[in-house]
Amino acid sequence: QVQLVESGGGLVQAGGSLRLSCAASGSISSISAIAWSRQAPGKQRELVAAITMYGRTNYADSVKGRFTISRDNAKNTVYLQMNSLKPEDTAVYYCNSLTAAQAMGTARPIFPSWGQGTQVTVSS
Repeated sequence: QVQLVESGGGLVQAGGSLRLSCAASGSISSISAIAWSRQAPGKQRELVAAITMYGRTNYADSVKGRFTISRDNAKNTVYLQMNSLKPEDTAVYYCNSLTAAQAMGTARPIFPSWGQGTQVTVSS
């Protein structure tokens, strides 16, 4: 089973940018979809962005126009470029595989309980 490891989080001021990376231990070319999700203190985990193996993308309304998800199959890595960050983007960000239906929002995403995640903190 391919393992996914997140990196790239940090502390940034509102309006700033960060790029998160999700590095896989093996090939991602056959994974149906990979998603970034986040969980803020006291809140439920939510899907932020997802990309299918065919390059279709889906974004939460709260990040549309600010975040961009991409995948580099040659590097077995999925990225999340986050621009115009807001304090409400503060959370632990996770990446994990999903089915295509979950990624595109036609099925409820099921997030694993494990995963280190990467902390993103946006100061006002």
